[in-house]
Amino acid sequence: MGLLLSLQGAIGQGILWGIMALGIYMTFRILDIADLTVDGSFATGGAICAISIVADIHPIIAILLATLGGGVAGLITGFLHTKCKMPAILAGILTQLALYSINLRIMTKSNIPLLQSPTLFKDLAKFINVPTAWITIIIGLICCVIVTAGVYWFLGTEMGSALRATGNNENMVRANGVNTDTTKLIGLMLSNALVALSGALVTQQQGVADVKMGTGAIVIGLASIVIGEVIFGKKAGFKLRLTSIIVGSIIYRIIVAIVLQLGLNTDDLKLLTAFIVAVALTVPIMLDRQKQVAMYKKLTGKEFDQNA
Repeated sequence: MGLLLSLQGAIGQGILWGIMALGIYMTFRILDIADLTVDGSFATGGAICAISIVADIHPIIAILLATLGGGVAGLITGFLHTKCKMPAILAGILTQLALYSINLRIMTKSNIPLLQSPTLFKDLAKFINVPTAWITIIIGLICCVIVTAGVYWFLGTEMGSALRATGNNENMVRANGVNTDTTKLIGLMLSNALVALSGALVTQQQGVADVKMGTGAIVIGLASIVIGEVIFGKKAGFKLRLTSIIVGSIIYRIIVAIVLQLGLNTDDLKLLTAFIVAVALTVPIMLDRQKQVAMYKKLTGKEFDQNA
């Protein structure tokens, strides 16, 4: 029974964090940028959401404000990268570093509890008499469907197509008259807006916002993306690829829940996450290499020389 309850909670958490993974996918796969802002913008979303709720702002409005705050964080990173000509990874690190102090300024302390404040999850629980884990799953699924559909629609527009093309071949896009600085700015803003949205939902679900809640978010997001790609394959349709990210996030959370039930020390969670990402990145490469070796042997009738 304990394992079942743990898995239900893991599924709910996986769905909420899956929105964050979608945001990371926007930069990591589509723009081909390693944006480290997300560790800070995730906490920014939680901080803005928490302080808004404490100020008696409706939870849904608080989520929208948090999403806007994440977009501003992405704008800062984009400005440093495109206008100040900093490498994207350095721009993200600087923004993430600055956001730690900004988040403390927003909350005025290291954490804000919401145990006595209304949240989206508490409001729904008043109308539906189901366990808390199911409330999380229901709200998470609704938000995921809306966000995934919105991202799919946007990336199919002219601007979205230009954004995707920028990640594939920036020089060619620029040669066709597209301002790649603008597409990068929009991509980074949208990415961090989704990350902050996820942070706001997680804050309301957990009932607390903490300045360190985004630590390691980039690795968790990458784990979700890679796990989804391993299961569905990189050549899956774009709609399925977006869905696979949410599925990958759920699977990651389930793996963590099972391992914790088996007695893993919580201090080793970061090590487990790093191991999962390393394995998920290595397995597809090894499988592709085995296929290439088998194809070579089939075509030539000779064994493949590893040292050649």
